[in-house]
Amino acid sequence: MTKLIQTVLIIALITIVSSCRKDFSTVPSFGNLEFSRDTVFLDTIFTNIGSATYNLRVYNRSDKAITVPEIRLENGTSSNYRLNVDGVPGKMFQDVEILAKDSIFVFVETTIDFSAIPDPLYTDKILFDTGTNQQDVDLVTLVQDATFIFPDRDPISMEIDNLSLDGELTSIQGRFLEDSELTFTKDKPYVIYGYAAVPANKTLTIEAGARIHFHDNSGLIIDKDATLKVNGTLDEKVVFEGDRLENSFSRVSGQWGTIWMRSGSINNEINHAQIKNGIVGILVDNQGTNSSPTLRLTNTEIYNQTSFGLLGRQANISGENVVIGNAGQASFAGTIGGTYNFTHSTFANYWNKSLRSLPAVLINNFLSFKDENGQDVIETRDLNAANFTNCIITGNNNIEFVIDRVQNGDSFNYMVQNCLIHFDDFNNNFQNNNELNFNDTSHYLNVILNGNEDFKDNSKEEFIIGSNSAAVGNALPSSISIDILGVARNPNPDIGAYQHITFN
Repeated sequence: MTKLIQTVLIIALITIVSSCRKDFSTVPSFGNLEFSRDTVFLDTIFTNIGSATYNLRVYNRSDKAITVPEIRLENGTSSNYRLNVDGVPGKMFQDVEILAKDSIFVFVETTIDFSAIPDPLYTDKILFDTGTNQQDVDLVTLVQDATFIFPDRDPISMEIDNLSLDGELTSIQGRFLEDSELTFTKDKPYVIYGYAAVPANKTLTIEAGARIHFHDNSGLIIDKDATLKVNGTLDEKVVFEGDRLENSFSRVSGQWGTIWMRSGSINNEINHAQIKNGIVGILVDNQGTNSSPTLRLTNTEIYNQTSFGLLGRQANISGENVVIGNAGQASFAGTIGGTYNFTHSTFANYWNKSLRSLPAVLINNFLSFKDENGQDVIETRDLNAANFTNCIITGNNNIEFVIDRVQNGDSFNYMVQNCLIHFDDFNNNFQNNNELNFNDTSHYLNVILNGNEDFKDNSKEEFIIGSNSAAVGNALPSSISIDILGVARNPNPDIGAYQHITFN
């Protein structure tokens, strides 16, 4: 038996060695390589932040296997680019073989220090072969300088510091902003790692044209008694988005966390802003306070959030000329009661990256949790107001507007006027929900159900309406005299955040 095992092992070894043996011969490259592109543009990156990985395909169209004597970066080992040629990392490669009628992949990435280069447009070349057979592919990257906000580190353990909120250490990495950091300008983009928190009795002012970029698991926190003022204009919007500038990341949701306005933050205002590609665009807590709005939101767009576009928890929020697009759960949710007033706003949820169980707009008056004994508990709060006037509420689900009430003695007030709502209860799931009786004129006036929105392109979250929209001319006249684009609303204004246009 022992001899049999030895024989089997010897045969297996011979087979392995034979399979590794080259059974083809090559000839030197003759300078006729073809490339999937003649220039690799690595888009725009921030200083000292690594790029995405880009690929280049190199073809041998000939009938013979070839050997490329040399593949290297023109700037050599000092180049800021990094290569991976057919699975091997480096900056210089010798005798690279390409089979006949075959190809190899070259992967390219970079990290560049803005202060170490003379020109923000950084370039290099990949050189293939030498002498008269040499061919090349250009590499181009635009590098942006930025103001970076990092959490502090423990000087001994080097662990990243966590925020303390309400006197308790949390698991949230980040730090409070210094007084010198409480004005963001448009001079340079801001890149935030972790959560940047605004301290009590301080105001973070963000000027027109500023761009704020968040790393993964990062965001803003407006603490108790603190304030956020976002002062964008029609021509110079303030933009909040992730820190990956490559075009392939332009519509990737979940790149950063949220703008969190904690309970007790005051007088927050956001005007002419775009908030894109996070988990929750804005989270507003306001438990126990029903006076002036915690957040006034005007002329603002929130797009492509993994969870919620705008989430209020017993909050007080007012919105005018607001557009909230795709979200994995709800575009807007006003939960645990609160006060919510929206006029000339568009809530349009065409999320298609996963199943979505919630409507575009959800209103409720309760909180569900388990007590110390593991028992389910439901507590209710007053819904002081949920008023929607001249709003579009729609999406790709059958039901896009839900008011979910737990009955008790708490206040529960809402009014929906001159709104275009997508609500197709074809299987009568909501026929016993008294809060969704659109014939009840004490809560619903001039509501258009399932009318044609006629959006420009809902697949791109372009929610301006066309001349065939059921929203045209059906809004209630209000004090909001211009739309989100600065277009005058005529004596018969349109429903939603936009006045209609004629599509080409």
